[in-house]
Amino acid sequence: MVSRLSTGKSWYKHFQYEEGRDQPSDVRNVMLVVATLIAAVTFQAGVNPPGGVWQDNDNGHVAGRAIYASQSQAYYVFLIANTLALSASILVIISLTYRFPFHFEIVVASISMIVTYGSAIFAVTPNESVRFRYVIAAASVPFILRALIQLFNNVFGKE
Repeated sequence: MVSRLSTGKSWYKHFQYEEGRDQPSDVRNVMLVVATLIAAVTFQAGVNPPGGVWQDNDNGHVAGRAIYASQSQAYYVFLIANTLALSASILVIISLTYRFPFHFEIVVASISMIVTYGSAIFAVTPNESVRFRYVIAAASVPFILRALIQLFNNVFGKE
């Protein structure tokens, strides 16, 4: 195994999920760790946007607003992608903890985190730089897609 790993040939196949070898609980735990890391990073990036925030009201900018927002299109892409990643990771966390003890508390904490994230990006984003309906749409995409997949599976009998 060491020689195959050191040569670089198909090294990644060793780490791929393999039914029968990998326990579902281990896979769930790994996915929870990854989703939690993604949620933490994306939340932090939204609360403290890249480049920081203006510290003063000089030269036409407003203190407390994201510096990155002065590059409107780039900031817009960042905000949409970051929101989509946060929302998807929270969906994974909620899904993987379904029927766990304290699941209701996990859902409440997740919703609170999304609301906190939303209020933070609304606070640091100048009104003219982003259309917030697109940010809200990005946040709902993972949940809508999961609901449509479930609906499709229920209608066509796939389990």
